[in-house]
Amino acid sequence: MQKPRLITKSRFKLAYECPTKLFYTGKKEYADQKTDDKFLKALADGGFQVGELAKLYIPNGQNIDTVDHDQSLKETHDLLRAENAIIYEAATQFENFFARVDILRKNKSSIDLIEVKSKSFDPEKPFVGKKGKINSDWDPYLQDVAFQTFVFRNEHPDFTVKAYLYLTDKRAVCSVDGLNQKFYLEQDDRGRARAVVKGEVTDEDLASPIMVLKDVTDIVDRILSDKDYSARLKKWAKAYESDERIAPELSSACTKCQFHIPRDDKSLSLKCGRTECWSSVTGLSRAELQKPTVLELWEFRGKDKAIEEKKYFLADLEEDDIGPETDDEPGLSRSERQWKQVQKAKENDDTPYLDLHGLSGEVSQWLFPLHFIDFETTTVAIPLHKGTHPYEGIAFQYSHHVVSEDGSTRHAGQYLHSVRGEFPNFDFIRQLKSELDKDHGTIFRYAAHENTYLNFIISQLERSQENDRKDLIKFMQTIAKPTKARQGEWEANREMVDMLQLVRRYHYDPATHGSNSIKYVLPAVLNASKSLQAKYSQPIYGSEGGVGSLNFKNHAWIKVEKGNVINPYKTLPKLSEGEEEKAADFLYRAEQIKDGGSAMMAWARMQFTEMSDTEHAALKSALLKYCELDTFAMVMIYEYWKECLAKQVKKTEQEQKPKRA
Repeated sequence: MQKPRLITKSRFKLAYECPTKLFYTGKKEYADQKTDDKFLKALADGGFQVGELAKLYIPNGQNIDTVDHDQSLKETHDLLRAENAIIYEAATQFENFFARVDILRKNKSSIDLIEVKSKSFDPEKPFVGKKGKINSDWDPYLQDVAFQTFVFRNEHPDFTVKAYLYLTDKRAVCSVDGLNQKFYLEQDDRGRARAVVKGEVTDEDLASPIMVLKDVTDIVDRILSDKDYSARLKKWAKAYESDERIAPELSSACTKCQFHIPRDDKSLSLKCGRTECWSSVTGLSRAELQKPTVLELWEFRGKDKAIEEKKYFLADLEEDDIGPETDDEPGLSRSERQWKQVQKAKENDDTPYLDLHGLSGEVSQWLFPLHFIDFETTTVAIPLHKGTHPYEGIAFQYSHHVVSEDGSTRHAGQYLHSVRGEFPNFDFIRQLKSELDKDHGTIFRYAAHENTYLNFIISQLERSQENDRKDLIKFMQTIAKPTKARQGEWEANREMVDMLQLVRRYHYDPATHGSNSIKYVLPAVLNASKSLQAKYSQPIYGSEGGVGSLNFKNHAWIKVEKGNVINPYKTLPKLSEGEEEKAADFLYRAEQIKDGGSAMMAWARMQFTEMSDTEHAALKSALLKYCELDTFAMVMIYEYWKECLAKQVKKTEQEQKPKRA
């Protein structure tokens, strides 16, 4: 007899986002942008380590290890016969709903149902707002614990059930060094991630808890009191059991659908769930839906209204839908840029827009040599060392390119701290200072990330006893402007230039599909510039007399396929190539480090898992190459702007030449 298809916690969360997703999940024929290795995600968010720490704070429980549903239910029922019990991974099932509870604490007829989350709790950001509405940041977590409570109460109606969230405490300060390094992550024989305790966890380690238990029973009861709650769950369960697609409801939330293939991605021979949804509702063909839709419109808050009015495409929008207005800053305002994107779609114009006059005004203020920097950072749930908070920022890597006034470019510096258990931030800043303090050249970043982290590290240094903290703080305050929380505390006289803001104000290319991410802007720039294609299709990067590199040798960044430049991030060396072949399986299904998320996971892999020296070297090499591309991408965008400005100057000079009689 075939076992029923169950609505588990993960499927409930998917259905809560959008019930139609239940039809696509788990089907190999559909693209799924969230199929990254779960082991790597576990590394990144720290959930398994926090779960294991929670068991130490609530000790002496029995663990349900089996993955078999029926066996896990039997073992749970047997343990619940005792008058008092603590059960880890308790199983509960009602009809076609199945859940595992992180920690179940029984005292006679009372049950504490405890869901452990690595998310941090801040009293200034409560679960419920002043008007009684559940805060959106907390809603998914509260819905999760409400689902578990619904299943358990229905299976065990004789118990009184209270619901809790067990969270990391943002205000807590770690009182010991090394606690973080006592929780490693590994895969079991089935490929599942699990945390294991390495070495002894002492009473001193646990004396000052970094987690807080929050009673959310009242909020859960409110969620479950919705008269439609049970009917909605049963509708989902019935559709999932019969493998039927619940009729989709189109909205701006479709923008983030994981069952989607980008319009210009020809590499996937899979079905696109989002396109099927939109086709079924609108009656439009899949071919028609390859045109730019309102989902692509950058920072547009009127997407839901447009969809409701059946204005599905950018070309359907009118000026009144956007209401473009100027602001006090140079270049395009947010609404003007949105309207520019719409106009390009209406006119079927795929040429880049570049405000050369505005950009020229910015360039005139820059001082050589130009410095391009990029940080790789993370946060960890269990602090790295004494005196720090959960999820305090960690800066573990940077890259630094320099462009001289004569146009020569070199990869001038880099930093990667991969030693386990060490807090890298202060050494990170010392080395960065040594590289940027040599001149007064303009420094570039892409987005606010670097500025935010420098503010974090300033705060960390202020609490520290580092001998050189005053000098390091003074350096950072010259290049980083204060965040809103510290507004007015200092004035950065060498403030970093944000290239993302320059893109937003002066540069729009339809090939980016409305995104301003450097991962989209770079390939758009390279496809628009024949001179950059000619230059970087040659193996001059890391070559003698070419562009100086610390990690590449005789490398050509430009590769063309079917007339288009392949995104350089997709051409980064595979981890299975050359000398790294022996380490090919260490990232499991991840072949490359090609974005910030995978870089963060790779660093976590070096911190929290056992690995060979070969694996460690392969990861380190891949991280260095990825981060180097991030700053060289900024250089190539700068070179494109410089090229366009030079062409404009030449054109103006030609136009101003007196004509011969």
